[in-house]
Amino acid sequence: MRYLVLTDLHANLHALDAVLADAATLGYDEVLVLGDLVGYGADPSAVIARTLALQPVAIIRGNHDKVCAGLETAEGFNEVAKRSAEWTAATLSPAELKILAELPRGPRMVCEDVEICHGATFDEDHYVFSPADAARSIDAATGRICLYGHTHLPAIYTMDDDPALPDNGDDDDVLRLPVRGPALINVGSVGQPRDGDSRAAYGVLDLARQTILMRRVPYDVAGAQARILDAGLPPWLALRLTRGQ
Repeated sequence: MRYLVLTDLHANLHALDAVLADAATLGYDEVLVLGDLVGYGADPSAVIARTLALQPVAIIRGNHDKVCAGLETAEGFNEVAKRSAEWTAATLSPAELKILAELPRGPRMVCEDVEICHGATFDEDHYVFSPADAARSIDAATGRICLYGHTHLPAIYTMDDDPALPDNGDDDDVLRLPVRGPALINVGSVGQPRDGDSRAAYGVLDLARQTILMRRVPYDVAGAQARILDAGLPPWLALRLTRGQ
């Protein structure tokens, strides 16, 4: 089984389309979506439609999905994120807001070995930035392999004596999963990378080969920026796409 792993799409249609085109050349069996379909970007309706058309075998909500759907307030958001959430809520139709509101809460088991969450397994809104946070999430996980998002930063956490290692194939971005122990993996953000690399990020989890592909794809950043500015959203949301932050 090969899972296409998408997280933190953030209404960036240009990035999502580039990712889907690239993933089609590689091939995959099923799709996993780890939340935050909307927020920040200017194409929430199209991104929701594209995502649902993929018929994900498992999908969960993110914090921006919850706030835009009115399930939670934007109290914890900064001013730019609040303005984006307000714009998104006003732009989406009642049917689209209902879709966001009904997205399942994580964590969620995909199969016997694989679990997905947005933030952490113990708290869907918690940011996993440190080994200590990762250890807590691994301890609370049900699946041996747990995929998460929320931070927009690609990361792999494993046990020191059972690391994820480069595969022996031709692609340097393919890592072999730990032989015995758990793995906590963030493939990075489709719509708003924050690791200094402006390219869209996604992953392909191959259970047969026991590998994870951490993939980066160039996309039309200028086009996404133009959509943000034309929508009247804060200019910083456009600028940060160039900087990958």
